[in-house]
Amino acid sequence: MRQDFVRPRLVLVTTPLPDGAAGVAALRAALEAGDVASVLIDPAGRAEAAFQPFAEDLAALCRDREVAAVVAGDTRAMGRAKADGLHLAGGDLEALGDAMRRFAPRSIVGASGFRTRHEALEAGELLPDYMMFGEPGEDRAPSPGANDAAMAEWWAEIVEVPCVLLGGSDIETLPEAVATGAEFIALSAAVFTDPSPAAVAVKVARANALLDEASESLAA
Repeated sequence: MRQDFVRPRLVLVTTPLPDGAAGVAALRAALEAGDVASVLIDPAGRAEAAFQPFAEDLAALCRDREVAAVVAGDTRAMGRAKADGLHLAGGDLEALGDAMRRFAPRSIVGASGFRTRHEALEAGELLPDYMMFGEPGEDRAPSPGANDAAMAEWWAEIVEVPCVLLGGSDIETLPEAVATGAEFIALSAAVFTDPSPAAVAVKVARANALLDEASESLAA
């Protein structure tokens, strides 16, 4: 029994999404299918010229649905897309500190890529809005990464800064992620590998059902 257990919310990471209308349609279906706390808009190897319209389209859709849009790594795209925040991957403490000085608290600032407890705590001292364990594009295995899950469980137990755990590529492993106590679970390949709107909607609905079931079990 965990009386203090709080149901985590879903974060969607756009890494597999295609450009243009197909990507917009997939994300729209996702946001209409169930509760989503935020969307992490990942360049996923796109050049700046291609990423800018991609980010603008997805951020506009998020605004319409009152879902936070966070752009990974590109401050110019964040500003032009009128996104809600910036995500810094790669575990760069200096870059995180600079982003906190420039953008917090008016914009969300979050980070990932800190692989050890010492590194994560150093980053946590800068008081980002969240710490993510797992990097965009790393969700190739069915379950969350073992080190990511262990870090999330440790972090959620002792640190007030919320944490996001990147889930695996198999949506049915979500209960493993929930068991860590992470406040947010990020899904990418598990939702968007098939970007057809119908498939995406089913995945998001299933994810929320699994979050409910796993949370009820842990809180019982």
